[in-house]
Amino acid sequence: MFQRKQFYLIVFLALAVLPANAQEADSSKPPAQSAIPAMASDAPKKAAATADPNYLIGAQDVLDVSVWKEPDVSRVVPVRPDGKISLPLLNDVQAAGLTPSQLAAQITDSLKKYVTTPQVTVIVTTINSQRVYILGEVTRPGAYPILPGMSVLQALSSAGGFTQYARVKSIFVRRFENGKEVKYPFNYKDVINGKKPEQEILLKAGDTIVVP
Repeated sequence: MFQRKQFYLIVFLALAVLPANAQEADSSKPPAQSAIPAMASDAPKKAAATADPNYLIGAQDVLDVSVWKEPDVSRVVPVRPDGKISLPLLNDVQAAGLTPSQLAAQITDSLKKYVTTPQVTVIVTTINSQRVYILGEVTRPGAYPILPGMSVLQALSSAGGFTQYARVKSIFVRRFENGKEVKYPFNYKDVINGKKPEQEILLKAGDTIVVP
């Protein structure tokens, strides 16, 4: 009789311990993966080189032309010197002189012949057209990217200053307006001394500063 009670006691204790051990084993396992796979994130879009909606595309700029659900038509393309880009189905498309949104609208209209309800996005990824040129007696002559509101003095500082032979009173800015060349004089001595402030003009893309 005593042995039977002892047997029941051992079985009871064993059953009481089993759930605790099972719980500990479960807690040591890594959490189960969700049966629903995570949605893959969209591929990162190329960063725009400018956020200005009024930016006018120019020659040698690089554009990311994306047509939704049409990867065969989407392209990263440079703007040729003639101001055009080449796209599948459309061949040559005029880009220079248009804003990105204007170009996107133009491409959208042209694609309607081939694609159902095309959705086009145009991003300027690299700006190569917005440059000024500094020539003559400066430390580092060459082409420089133009920044918003850049003045002649600021551009000259980018070129590292003058050489010892520079005629700083005879500097001029060469610009083409309406197909004609216009020269704007710039007397460095007068400008830095507060004289002739009207000569400190804001530069435009394509301007050339000449330091004789």
